[in-house]
Amino acid sequence: MKVDVILGLQWGDEGKGKIVDVFTPHYDIIARFQGGPNAGHTIEFGGKKFVLHTIPSGIFHPATLNVIGNGVIIDPYILFKEIGVLHQAGMKPEENLLISRRAHLILPTHRLLDAALESQKGDGKIGSTLKGIGPTYTDKYGRNGLRVGNILEPNFQTNYSKLKSLHLELIHQIGFDYLNHTLDGIPFEEYEKKWFDAVQQMKALRLIDSEIFLNKALDEGKSVLAEGAQGTMLDVDFGSYPFVTSSNTISSGVCAGLGIAPQRIGQVFGIFKAYCTRVGSGPFPTELHDEYGENLRVGGNEFGSTTGRPRRCGWLDLPALQYAIMLNGVNSLIMMKSDVMNTFPTIQVCTDYEIGNNRLTSFPFELDQENLKPVYLPMPGWNTSLSDYASFEQLPKELNEYIKFIEKKVGVPVDILSYGPDRLQTLKK
Repeated sequence: MKVDVILGLQWGDEGKGKIVDVFTPHYDIIARFQGGPNAGHTIEFGGKKFVLHTIPSGIFHPATLNVIGNGVIIDPYILFKEIGVLHQAGMKPEENLLISRRAHLILPTHRLLDAALESQKGDGKIGSTLKGIGPTYTDKYGRNGLRVGNILEPNFQTNYSKLKSLHLELIHQIGFDYLNHTLDGIPFEEYEKKWFDAVQQMKALRLIDSEIFLNKALDEGKSVLAEGAQGTMLDVDFGSYPFVTSSNTISSGVCAGLGIAPQRIGQVFGIFKAYCTRVGSGPFPTELHDEYGENLRVGGNEFGSTTGRPRRCGWLDLPALQYAIMLNGVNSLIMMKSDVMNTFPTIQVCTDYEIGNNRLTSFPFELDQENLKPVYLPMPGWNTSLSDYASFEQLPKELNEYIKFIEKKVGVPVDILSYGPDRLQTLKK
């Protein structure tokens, strides 16, 4: 068996959580391969809404195992807040949740350091979620980090204290007043106590060598779906650097984030919105600052599920989408939130970029060049609700033409269309 992959092709927030939830009944295992609680995967069904930050989006299906892979970074306090919400809804996530011993831990001081470094940047802020993501990955690659498996060792407290001291020294050098800074509204010392309480609870979960577990499962014929976080344009190597996340969000990240060999990668599903959004700072060529942008934001409820910040909104960017498809080897597309543009009389699609009198024939190294301009093609909107359509063939002519135009430009079929947040509001070819 091979590992199928589902990931975002834009700047995150594409709707991965919903689609993973829709796909889960067809898989034995769902496995997160990168990112941390900076993710916000929203799932809606039966009139209920859940937002997951660390736990894989297949957790609502008790028959499917959910693995947090080694490439994910975990804040135990945030993890158990999620688990608590699921308990309140009558679920028992600990029964089908497994965690890699090799996954790195986000310490409370990682979050302090994140805030200190972000404040130091002033107007050049990245737009961090302040969840400690960057500092944790920095310690991971600097070989200073603590991993989930370390919590079972007798010297864990000592090693924690050493890393905490290192972080506080850096924070002091920056001049950041951490004593008056709260983490999720909680004073540092209280947060740290809650963090250690969560570490104790974590010891009762199923901690595994996930790379061995997953490869054995594949050998036994089990089906696995790898779930990505963030989006391709936030990849640390290929995204709009430095306004990116700190991990590889693309399909190659599955190999390192789960311990899977390249030849074991199967179908790659790429998710994109019918338009574009972005949270935080960084280049965004098709961003709209007019009523269309506001209509997209309000109609699509475009507010960050992790931070609550309003998302920047703009037209679909085909050069960026083509680039993301190339990087990931996507062979099936899933288009989200087509319903948000139901009332738009005309829709613009960015087909190329221009710099001066020159058309770009490839995705640029620097996306935020001042003289880079999107080239738009206007297309008619469909001006109708999509709630009564039961198949692709029945869709409004204008929407079908929009989809076919995208397919022709990128060379990959759109096989699934989402027209609302509920898991039932999904059409498959």
